[in-house]
Amino acid sequence: MKPICMACKLFYRPHRNGTYFSEGMEDGRGGWKPYKVWVGDLWKCKGCGHEIIVGVGFCAVSEQHMDGFLETRARTGADQININDC
Repeated sequence: MKPICMACKLFYRPHRNGTYFSEGMEDGRGGWKPYKVWVGDLWKCKGCGHEIIVGVGFCAVSEQHMDGFLETRARTGADQININDC
C-alpha cells in the first residue's frame, strides 16, 4: 500500500528514488552535527505537494567515523537535506 496524505485523502506518488539525506545528532552545545548518511525514496502528494521520504534502508550509507564521510555527504547531496531529530 502506498503512503496516504491525510490532508488530501490521496495516495502519495513516487517523485525521486535514491534521495540522500543526513541524520544529525546533538553536538552537546545546543546545536546539531551530521552523523549518518541515508538513502530513501522521495514521494509527493499530487494534491497539496507535501513530500515524504520512505523506503529507507536498514543500514546507513556512511557514518561520521568512516573515511570519506564528508565527501560522501557532498557527493550524494545528503548535505542538502538535514534531519535533526533523535
